Amino acid sequence: MVSDVAQRRPASLALRLTVSIGIAITVVFLALGWVIQNSIEQHFIQQDVEELEVVAHSVEEALTGPSDAADAGSSRDIAQRLAGAVNGHHGMYYLVTDGSGRTLFATPGPKMAHLAQTQSDTSGVDANKLHVWQEQDQSYRGAVVRLHAEQSTTPLYTIVVATATGFHEHFLMSFRRTVWLAMTAAGLFAIGATWLAVRRGHAPLREMSQRIRGISADRLHLRMNPKQVPIELSGLASSFNAMLEHIEHDFKRLSHFSADIAHELRTPVTNLTTQTQVLLSQTRSADEYREVLYSNLEEYERMAKMVGDMLYLAQTDNQLIKPERVPVDIAAELDALFEYFEPLSEERHIKLTRRGMISPVQGDRLMLRRTLSNLLSNAIRHTSSGQAVTVSLHQDQQEVVITVSNPGDTVKAEHLPHLFDRFYRADPSRQRHGDGAGLGLAIVKSIVEAHGGEISVRSNEGDTAFEIKLPRASAQ
Repeated sequence: MVSDVAQRRPASLALRLTVSIGIAITVVFLALGWVIQNSIEQHFIQQDVEELEVVAHSVEEALTGPSDAADAGSSRDIAQRLAGAVNGHHGMYYLVTDGSGRTLFATPGPKMAHLAQTQSDTSGVDANKLHVWQEQDQSYRGAVVRLHAEQSTTPLYTIVVATATGFHEHFLMSFRRTVWLAMTAAGLFAIGATWLAVRRGHAPLREMSQRIRGISADRLHLRMNPKQVPIELSGLASSFNAMLEHIEHDFKRLSHFSADIAHELRTPVTNLTTQTQVLLSQTRSADEYREVLYSNLEEYERMAKMVGDMLYLAQTDNQLIKPERVPVDIAAELDALFEYFEPLSEERHIKLTRRGMISPVQGDRLMLRRTLSNLLSNAIRHTSSGQAVTVSLHQDQQEVVITVSNPGDTVKAEHLPHLFDRFYRADPSRQRHGDGAGLGLAIVKSIVEAHGGEISVRSNEGDTAFEIKLPRASAQ
């Protein structure tokens, strides 16, 4: 159960975009609906306030206006005036009490005496002090106005005005239902349209996926045209083309590598088989058996060295071999290698020379010594008798440079980039007998790169030079 949850497939891009946009649309519609509803409610409240102000003003004029001298100030006169104070306002109710709280007049309708007892003390209708209540399934909105005599804090009259809001509430309820239904329908339509737009927008991705599925080992030459996809996907197409180019290159390199391995192993195996068959074809003396066994031993050692080199390259390619970081005196290592190669160089009448001095570098002494040994061995092998192999050393603030050069046949320009490939032959017709398996320069490159350096080769006018650049200890 836990593994199923952990391996649950992530939601699709179309679903993520649709949900995100749907949430945004829903929030916008909710905010818009609230603004519209609140605006209409405020409009109705303002209408009610204006109506209440008109009624309250009419009642106030009826209380303070001129009257007959005989009935002035009498309850009958006040009631008559209040009864006719408001005309043409339907659904309006009002109540008037005197300073002692005695009711002077009240229209038929809701009970408003309790509002007269409130603490409201205002001479007009205040929208912020409206009273809302419900009575007999009807809603009302009202206000309390107090009339004071001059320079007196005791109210002379208290006027309570109210209006029925049932019509407003029914309208708002119907409007609210209509608005939310319309917004729900619009939101669903917008979400559906968004999903279709997102799906259509992802069509180029599906086309790219279909083309990628058509690529196989024998169709690695296929490429995508970045100009034929939307600009947002052009970078993806270019990156995919670059990746495919690397894969094609590595695939060809692997194919050639496998063929080269088979070729390199076939020669010693054939030699061993042939020599053994000849040896067993008839009875031989002990010396003859010993001679063939020594010859076979040389082939075994050659194959063992080639397998060891291949294993070493595989380890360096996968970064399984980490070079140590100790100070290495390159000049001292070269002097030791010159002494080691002295018998071979004297046999071929080749002189080994060193020029310049450099500071010690941080690296693996054995790996760097193997690098220099492979380069010197390669240089001696391709130098004519009576010539000299020269190793030049120089440095700057950031790096040290080691150059191994030798006179000999000029290597054609088209072969130079491939000299560090495994089993590469500049002349395919040549067979390696004492020249090794063709892995020495590949090992040199892997060691140099493992030390953070780089190696290059140049060949012109009968001189070939391998140049190694390594970071100085101070720069590291």
